[in-house]
Amino acid sequence: MNKNSLASESSLYLKQHENNPVSWHPYSEKAIELAKSRNTPIFLSIGYSSCHWCHVMAHESFEDQNIAKILNENFVCIKVDKEEFPDIDQYYQLCCQVFGKQGGWPLSAFLLPDMRPFFVGTYFPKVSKMGLPSFEDVLKNMIEGFKNNRKLLEENGEKAANLIKEGMPLPPKIEIEGHFPPPNAIMNALNEIADNEWGGYGEKPKFPHFSFLEWAIEQMSEGKIEQNYGEFIIKTIDNMCLGGISDHCKGGIHRYSVDQKWLVPHFEKMLYDQAGFIRVLTKTSLIYPSPLILDSLFQTLDYLRTEMQSEKGYFFSAQDADSEGHEGLYFTFTEAEFDEYVLGLNDEVIKNRMPEIKKWFQITASGNFENGLNVVSLNPALKMEFFKAGNWDLIRKVRKALMDNRKMRIPPSTDNKGVAGWNFMLISALVDVVQYNKIEGIRFLARDILFATFPAIFETFLVNNSQSLINIKHTTTKEITLSHLEDYVFFTEANLRLYEITGNETLKQNSYHAAQFVLKEFYKDGQLYSRPFAQDNHASYPNVPVAFYDTSYLSSVASLVNSINRLSVLFSDQNLLTKITLLREKLNQFVLNSPISGGEGLRALTYPLEIYRVIKVPGKFLEEKEWWNLIPHLLSRFVFDYHDEQKFKGWQICNNTACVSQGADLNGLIKTLNPPSETIS
Repeated sequence: MNKNSLASESSLYLKQHENNPVSWHPYSEKAIELAKSRNTPIFLSIGYSSCHWCHVMAHESFEDQNIAKILNENFVCIKVDKEEFPDIDQYYQLCCQVFGKQGGWPLSAFLLPDMRPFFVGTYFPKVSKMGLPSFEDVLKNMIEGFKNNRKLLEENGEKAANLIKEGMPLPPKIEIEGHFPPPNAIMNALNEIADNEWGGYGEKPKFPHFSFLEWAIEQMSEGKIEQNYGEFIIKTIDNMCLGGISDHCKGGIHRYSVDQKWLVPHFEKMLYDQAGFIRVLTKTSLIYPSPLILDSLFQTLDYLRTEMQSEKGYFFSAQDADSEGHEGLYFTFTEAEFDEYVLGLNDEVIKNRMPEIKKWFQITASGNFENGLNVVSLNPALKMEFFKAGNWDLIRKVRKALMDNRKMRIPPSTDNKGVAGWNFMLISALVDVVQYNKIEGIRFLARDILFATFPAIFETFLVNNSQSLINIKHTTTKEITLSHLEDYVFFTEANLRLYEITGNETLKQNSYHAAQFVLKEFYKDGQLYSRPFAQDNHASYPNVPVAFYDTSYLSSVASLVNSINRLSVLFSDQNLLTKITLLREKLNQFVLNSPISGGEGLRALTYPLEIYRVIKVPGKFLEEKEWWNLIPHLLSRFVFDYHDEQKFKGWQICNNTACVSQGADLNGLIKTLNPPSETIS
């Protein structure tokens, strides 16, 4: 008897499919043994709860009785939440590429009973369209192939598995002079794919590339990027904040824009995107403190605090793109709704200026989305109008009116799963706000969120064991999980960043030991792997090398290199750098071939190792306003270390081998570093 086995699962994504007529199994060795015992192929479907196209395929095919009958009679069907099993997803995404397809979600993988793939694709429609075959036709072809061409499928599966096991081939080597190309050379190399009208890179769909923007802002802060390139980066960030990809009512940012203009987003909101957005906005505010940037930052922090935080303190993974069965319905307004909600403020100034305000917000009767709906945005061509004194207050009032009325709607579902690595990413982003933003209210909000949540995040995801090893539980929906590289890498950075604003010695040691643990358990021959080698035999799918590029979020490889750059000077440990020499060389090669996909790699490689510095100061400096006025000017090539003055008096600035400057008091340090004179107000 066919039976759907998802009802007892904790994953929201799996529970969304518990009433499908498909006989879904959660991933387990039991499901794989069932396929082996029946000598039946596996249909593996991978997605996540806030994925719009996952919903589409579910409604079209997985709720269809005829499709379900074909699946149930010919396959063992396994449903996987990619957020619970990132290594399964990574492996079969690579398989998809091996089979000549572009990856994405939902991922549809057809496997031999031993989990080797013989065909992998993504979304297939119920009826053939967009150049895609119908899902029913795909199923029939897979069934026919398994019955009559089993040997060929096994050969294909073996070839795919071997290609992935070998790792991504290195791209062509780019010969350069010196340590690394200067920032202007990187920017110049990207001219061909730069969108000079709207900002950003490439054609639609357009992604924010947060880590690349963060790198560019850091280099602009150091005076390393020419004015025309700097203006392009600011234009990009401005237009992202003005466009509908940003949620103007509540705050936060959607996954990507489906058009060139950053206007119409794919409406899902992911926790890792909020972390990337916060980091970019915070560092941008140092050199471009516009009301748009500062309001976007404040609103995003408030959104995280009020909508994305669990009662236990950790942050939820995502919010859906759909509500009431329609993508974007919660976030969009007809012209009549806009008029009603805004005029409901009973503000005479707003009433008299409604035609002008509607032009600012690009609200029309025909709409800019579907069915006469408008995505809330601000027109970049009119920004000199609404940035005028007094007008920005009108913008704020309108946004609040829309938000107050939006609260009355049925919201998209929130996936209340906590993912360890994503929470650690958010910790680092909040620390960035505390260090780099100069607006007291914003800094204090970030600090309040940070100190109220990071102990709870650690308590949620860190598991104690008798061997005193670092053990990170990947997700709140699984009590027992395999270890995943990304969790340990982002834990390393989060502890280091927390130490730099607290002086807590335990956090400092946590970061150092976590980096050592990663190099011992996940690293060999210049390559990091998705699982510890000790767990190689704990799953039926291979432990594969992880990508050097940023994917949906920043690269674990590049993030680890970045942390080790800083830890090596903090602990005067040259051996850490020596261990990753080959890893750094490979990362260099990938990043130079695709800088826009390697933003975190650029952050890890741009600075020569010789210019990293540790600034050793007394712990009491943390109580001094002058110290907090100083540290926004010190970007990632500086690391802070704190002591109790029993070791030595005063401060020192040191590289990996020697101290190059020292002094007795904070004023002397400020004079030595000589930052700009503005202070936190």
